[in-house]
Amino acid sequence: MHYLKYIKYVYAALILCISPISLKAANTDNNILTLAQGQNSPDAKIEDVSWIAGYWQGEIWGGTFEEIWSEPSASSMMASFKYVEDNHVVFFEIMTIVEADKSLLLRLKHFNADLTGWEEKDETVDFELVDLQDDTAYFDGYTFKRVTPNEMYVYVLIDNDGKAEETHLIFKRKQPND
Repeated sequence: MHYLKYIKYVYAALILCISPISLKAANTDNNILTLAQGQNSPDAKIEDVSWIAGYWQGEIWGGTFEEIWSEPSASSMMASFKYVEDNHVVFFEIMTIVEADKSLLLRLKHFNADLTGWEEKDETVDFELVDLQDDTAYFDGYTFKRVTPNEMYVYVLIDNDGKAEETHLIFKRKQPND
């Protein structure tokens, strides 16, 4: 199947989260930040990122994606992500942003189309909050940036053959009756 070639990008993202890569090797133009050794995440509440909530769609890697974020409740938000190519689901992700240690933590799990997990049962890929601005939430290697109320950019640091590279996804808010 053609979509298998794109799995390498997602696996690369997963590998990056597990193995350290020098940010100096990446040209991120300050779209992605990482926590320095010994640096603590800033204080934050889930309401600080409530603007992420919504039904989002976009295109990347020759396919389409959709991501649906809940409104904040119980000190958390949850999301599902689906990547489709040639009318076939390639993979899913389940994500949460939760309040942890007076800050925010983004957690992620990947699943194949048949819902078999990529990570071990008790493991998640975690991104600690690095900085929070009015329209941007910088998690360690993963950034949400609100461009307009109906457009958001997501930047993810990916390992491409040992070199850290920034992947840029453009999210468009799905409107009623779209």
